[in-house]
Amino acid sequence: MVSMDTETDAQLAVRAAQVGAAVVRDLYGTALSRTEKPGGDFATAADLAAEQAILDALRTARPADSVTGEESGDTGASGAERRWLVDPLCGTLNYAVQNMLVAVNVALRGPSGITAAASADPFSGEVFWTDGARARVRRGGADEELSPSPASGLVDLNLDPPFPNAPAFRAVDLLAAPEFAARFRPRVVSTTLAVAWVAAGRRAAYLTDGNLRDSVHFAAGIALCEAAGCVVTGIHGQPLHTGAGGLIAAADRETHEALVGMVRDRAPAGR
Repeated sequence: MVSMDTETDAQLAVRAAQVGAAVVRDLYGTALSRTEKPGGDFATAADLAAEQAILDALRTARPADSVTGEESGDTGASGAERRWLVDPLCGTLNYAVQNMLVAVNVALRGPSGITAAASADPFSGEVFWTDGARARVRRGGADEELSPSPASGLVDLNLDPPFPNAPAFRAVDLLAAPEFAARFRPRVVSTTLAVAWVAAGRRAAYLTDGNLRDSVHFAAGIALCEAAGCVVTGIHGQPLHTGAGGLIAAADRETHEALVGMVRDRAPAGR
């Protein structure tokens, strides 16, 4: 057992994600109340309970840090240089209909960017994590280096709104592209666990629209992909969090270039 006095940020991220994952796992399949959110979204009692457990772990270990939670918003010192980004249950709709494709995401943003992150799968027991330099998966108490690979040909597309770049870019358009079907096989799991899977070699790529800077949903997965050596850019191949925004996280340069080309080719003329 690591003492909180000597626990690194990466170790804390893993522990906090595991604490949240335990709550998610324990409440799975039970009757859960819902809290409605704008845009037809909602949170379950499991989202709220998992986030509270994660926040308790973070606040006890790092009381001077601030936190942004998916459900509770910003708490802690507003001027703190270190902010934890927490998504306690990514894939709430999946979970609510007893689909086990969900993730618990915890990431730490400091002055230099994301320096520690963990994405836990409550049902496999795996925790994908990074200290900002290397990316690993913990299973059964042992850590293994993540190794991206395009071999599966599986590309996960986020089809959930919002679509800030439509009609110039819509992920759904790739599904109708002959060149996409000839090379890749689409998947839509509707949880950012799939971003971690790119780092782990279980997906060739992940693609989404949106403004993802300091996103509680995506910060952990992006950090994992970057630390694992994936090619990570915006939807047009531009530096992440610039221009049109969005995300293409690919296992290798060839896959990335193919997807950037397909996005470009599907854009309406003049855009």
